[in-house]
Amino acid sequence: MASLNSDLIYEVLAVVDEIPKGKVATYGQIARLIGRDKNSRLVGKVLSISEYYGKYPCHRVVNHQGRLAPHWNEQKDLLIAEGVTFKSNGCVNLKLHQWDC
Repeated sequence: MASLNSDLIYEVLAVVDEIPKGKVATYGQIARLIGRDKNSRLVGKVLSISEYYGKYPCHRVVNHQGRLAPHWNEQKDLLIAEGVTFKSNGCVNLKLHQWDC
């Protein structure tokens, strides 16, 4: 996995900051947007430490199936408050809510 430097961290967080309310992006989608197609786990790592760099809407990032981050119980409530809907399996309905960027 690539190392985390502040330029990379802010590059990921700048993309996350662009995700509109009511929409979600996937880790892989963000990785592609920053030119690191194979580094979706790196995006997850950056998001796990994002609180040290300011306030970003990290709750709007899910995995490629629409699954939420493990052990972050507030994520679903934050998304519901923005109008995001979920399928019966608990995943975000990506057909309706994936950010088209």
